[in-house]
Amino acid sequence: MIAATQGAAPGAAPANDSVESLHALILHQLDEDQAQETISIPLAGKSSIADHMVIASGRSTRHVSAIAEKLAQRIKQEAGRQVRVEGLPNADWVLLDAGDVIVHLFRPEVRSFYNLERMWSFGDAPPVTAAN
Repeated sequence: MIAATQGAAPGAAPANDSVESLHALILHQLDEDQAQETISIPLAGKSSIADHMVIASGRSTRHVSAIAEKLAQRIKQEAGRQVRVEGLPNADWVLLDAGDVIVHLFRPEVRSFYNLERMWSFGDAPPVTAAN
């Protein structure tokens, strides 16, 4: 489990370090599982739903499903967080809600149809593209 910063009061909100550690864990696991076209959109200060939105593609429904299941398991093991998962039976679009980081996994055709990157761009700098 990610440790709280020293001197933090019990029950205090998680430190920003834990959010960034969770974000890094997710990006690393997506890279390990060969997710394609992974991007991260910073939401801190722009939306109250999360601090980061990560969008990635899998090659097929089977690949999307495998990525989602392994990512949820890894977040639970390493960050000690329960992850809500939606869309796993069809695996065209799977949403993983880890609290401070939301992950959307798509088949390429579904991703291009919904184009979340454009919808969630706020006119700021372009989303951060993770190295694949």
